[in-house]
Amino acid sequence: MAINNSDLDNPRLFKQYDADGMLDRIHEMPGQCQQAWQMALDFELPPAYAEVERVVILGMGGSAIGGDIVRSLTINQARLPIFICRDYELPAFVDGRTLVIASSYSGMTEETLSAFEQSLRTDAPKLVITTGGKLETIARSQHIPVFRFDYRAQPRAALPFSLFPILCFCHRLGFIPDMSANVVETLNVLPEMSSRINENVPLSRNQAKQLASQLYGRLPVVYGADFIAAVAHRWKTQLNENGKSWAFYEVFPELNHNAVAGYQFPPEVANKVTVVMLHSDLLPERLKIRYRVTAQLLDSAGVSRQQVEGEGQSQLSHIMSLVLYGDYTSYYLALLNRIDPTPVKNIEYVKEHLRKEKTKW
Repeated sequence: MAINNSDLDNPRLFKQYDADGMLDRIHEMPGQCQQAWQMALDFELPPAYAEVERVVILGMGGSAIGGDIVRSLTINQARLPIFICRDYELPAFVDGRTLVIASSYSGMTEETLSAFEQSLRTDAPKLVITTGGKLETIARSQHIPVFRFDYRAQPRAALPFSLFPILCFCHRLGFIPDMSANVVETLNVLPEMSSRINENVPLSRNQAKQLASQLYGRLPVVYGADFIAAVAHRWKTQLNENGKSWAFYEVFPELNHNAVAGYQFPPEVANKVTVVMLHSDLLPERLKIRYRVTAQLLDSAGVSRQQVEGEGQSQLSHIMSLVLYGDYTSYYLALLNRIDPTPVKNIEYVKEHLRKEKTKW
């Protein structure tokens, strides 16, 4: 079927391909942020948790990216290191001075369950973030605090519940400065951005629809830096899972030490790649220079590129506005690909085959 980009202005297209309502989940993101933050403020935390020397966040996929964002947002402010563990194995350094936070939307993520069960053999204080499942059952049997939320969606669509509680807990335990004012600002920025890029705004004035049109039939490579590096990762995974598209991401300044050397060969790739440069006016000046010089190199190599700007006054609002922009873009790309953005059949295929194997982790 021939693709007409103006189809993104046709309401019938949304009804035809979005059977599971992913667009509604994107609309709900600002409300999710507010709800998750308030629930975390009201959640009872053991005071002794404030005495730890490091934090390890266990998670995979959409349940881990919240930890990535917290880490990149607070790395220059946190009084202790925050590590993300995407694996079956618990880091060997975990001990009684390590706060272990297990984040799994379903509570059934086998890698997270494996690492969490290993943590039960340590003196580490523990905390669980989930909607239920085996993770909740184990935690409650061990009298471990469970931050339980009820939001029915794909895990990637519940990002605020894996991000804002961790951010709030780190503030309440004294690991990072108070982010309350930044949260309030973010809650104002997101609806305003949505009003400019939602499905009711025509292609001619909708930059997210325009970007999706530019990415259609091409290989997206997303660039980020500093506190928005994790957002580049989020874009990559949303383009994969929503758009069912190949996508990759790179991070400044590291990409200037390798990726820029690879723009030349094979020459035909340059005609199929579009680099999306996620940018923020709040980035350090040296990184801004790297963006400008890298853009010149991309232009010289004939590689298509687009730059997307974070919005607001705080790093948190820039992060979340870029996240929302990416969610809309990946959604529109799914429609152009004539596919429902919600199901992830290949991921379920892998999980089903793992369930059939009787081996332990």
